[in-house]
Amino acid sequence: MDKFINNKHQIAYDSLNLAVALTDLDKKTRNFGTDVPIFHSEIHIIKAIAEHPGIHVGGLADILGVTKGAVSEILKKLERKALVIKEVDDLNLSRYSLSLTEKGKKAHNNHMLYHSIVNNMVEDQLQNASEHELEFLSNFLSTLINKVNFFSENFDE
Repeated sequence: MDKFINNKHQIAYDSLNLAVALTDLDKKTRNFGTDVPIFHSEIHIIKAIAEHPGIHVGGLADILGVTKGAVSEILKKLERKALVIKEVDDLNLSRYSLSLTEKGKKAHNNHMLYHSIVNNMVEDQLQNASEHELEFLSNFLSTLINKVNFFSENFDE
């Protein structure tokens, strides 16, 4: 019985340690094959522009769930780093259309390669898992994420 409880505690600690390790990995500033450091928030704006060419500041803010002001500040940095081009939108002269420079496209491609490598780590670890084990793990993780999100939204310090 004690071993069973200890295993559950170890799984809880391992889950937290995995979450911290993945957060640390994701938040690390990288160059993504360019000559400039690119921060977590910047690469995700680059990704959104790559997936929505010609998008404007308001559209980016909506997609990312942040304010237009926050997007504008990051875009200024990305322009200085020569990763993004901001041009007046031909259809609406009061807003800017956004696109990636060649350097921005290179950063995006390397970011996607990074995600592919991380995804392959998980897939390699699960290659011998049975359908039942995969279903259990998927349900376990989904349920745990929902519980953590609920706790985060409702816990009053």
